[in-house]
Amino acid sequence: MWRAAAKLAALTLGGAGAAAIVTSDDPSSTFKICTIVPLRLLRDSITAATMAFDYQYSLWGLKEGSIEWLRAKHEVHNRCAYRLQELCFRNGGIYIKLGQHIGQLEYVVPQEYVQTMRASMLKRCPVSSYDQVQNIFVKELGEPPEKIFAEFDPVPLASASLAQVHAARTHDGKKVAVKVQHTHLTDTAIADIATVDLIVNFLHWFFPGFDYRWLVDEIRESAPKELDFLFEARNSEKCLDNFRRLSPQMANSIYAPKVYWNLSTSRLLTMEFMDAAEITDVSAIQRLGIEPVDVSKLVSQAFAEMTFKHGFVHCDPHAANMMVRPLPSSKWNCFGKRKPQLILLDHGLYKELDFETKTNYAALWKALIFADVNAIKENSVKLGAGEDLYALFAGVLTMRPWSRVIDPSVDHLVLEGNDGDRSELQMYASQYFSQISELLSRLPRVILLMLKTNDCIRAVNHALLQGSSLETFLIIGRVSSEAVTEAKRMLHKRSIIWGLSMWLEQMLLEARLLSMRIALWFLQLKKSVSS
Repeated sequence: MWRAAAKLAALTLGGAGAAAIVTSDDPSSTFKICTIVPLRLLRDSITAATMAFDYQYSLWGLKEGSIEWLRAKHEVHNRCAYRLQELCFRNGGIYIKLGQHIGQLEYVVPQEYVQTMRASMLKRCPVSSYDQVQNIFVKELGEPPEKIFAEFDPVPLASASLAQVHAARTHDGKKVAVKVQHTHLTDTAIADIATVDLIVNFLHWFFPGFDYRWLVDEIRESAPKELDFLFEARNSEKCLDNFRRLSPQMANSIYAPKVYWNLSTSRLLTMEFMDAAEITDVSAIQRLGIEPVDVSKLVSQAFAEMTFKHGFVHCDPHAANMMVRPLPSSKWNCFGKRKPQLILLDHGLYKELDFETKTNYAALWKALIFADVNAIKENSVKLGAGEDLYALFAGVLTMRPWSRVIDPSVDHLVLEGNDGDRSELQMYASQYFSQISELLSRLPRVILLMLKTNDCIRAVNHALLQGSSLETFLIIGRVSSEAVTEAKRMLHKRSIIWGLSMWLEQMLLEARLLSMRIALWFLQLKKSVSS
């Protein structure tokens, strides 16, 4: 019966594919889709079945929570993470984007998957041939790159999941970076998302605790926008405009490459070439006369402003999407140092927070910074965590157990980045895996993207500082508090009493921040003396 069903399915798919090719306006592309998609679906099915069998067989008969069960679970996590990694690379495109999402969801998916994906997904992306690049140019701009530009390097500077970047020079002598979409993506994106959906649903059916269908929903929504480079270009301009209007005190410190609109389409994006250091290249940053700690503070400030004040957030701020250079207007100080300017790249994935969500999220972070238990619970519940999982939500946001979240000590949220911290977090994530899955199913998708953004920023800060800094939390505390105060101004009628209460609240905030800063100074002094 199974053999007959498989034969019937193959004949049906074959007949449908043949009909699609004959009736298509672009038979070659349709033929490619009809041959690629079944192969990917087969790979997906084999990988999903293998992973499911491995988990079932490896943990069979072992007592949950025992040393043997934990060891076996760690080993099967590693094996299956490697299988998923290889599936993403073989299928490419949207699958690599999925792998990158997983690698940025620390404390949300098993640590073995995070480490495996993080170590490879930004380094082994596919590269389109120069012939394919030429075909994109001819389709989009009518001519090959050699005619459109005075110079065009056929070897890409870098390649990512959806596109690769080439250096070029315009006919008026300006050096530019040209982002070229990988050729097959537009044709196969819908089918790829459908097959990814299939494998995630299968794993959820086999393991009810494994529910990451929200991740597929997010990719389904964001992929068409990320594949439209004109949408990305508009996002970059809106981001800079938000800083000019809403955060003018730091607008000059944030930069995005200028877009050459006449040389850009939905599949080609020509931008100003940026001569700058990668955000995690500490040696290069120091050679520019910039202190890594200043870069960390600028990154934290920029994303706090975007999140709590602008409500328009760059949600893919991993290391490859940020660069740093000296602030053009700054001069060398007496210590031979310069101020940094943060350059944001790849503006395809942004999320907008509505007023209520933005305000509640700011209030939650304010409460986390100041260890305000009642406010943590109140705002976690407002954001969807529920009265039973608000403590877990606080832990996922801060990567600290509840006992540390509510600790009144000034450095209660600081991560040292050592082996002890990592083992504690892995244990915490493993222990509460099913509850974390339940929490993720409750939270709005926009908050799930904020979790991913937090993890990206945390990873960047860790690379810059080998841990986290109390200074980072002071910045988050100040910006989130200012956002909450501004929301109150918008919602309440002005009066003398109201104005006085706002003034007192601001004075209390300044006093708390000052006490934290004094404590920071003493901690740094103690550390320097002990070393």
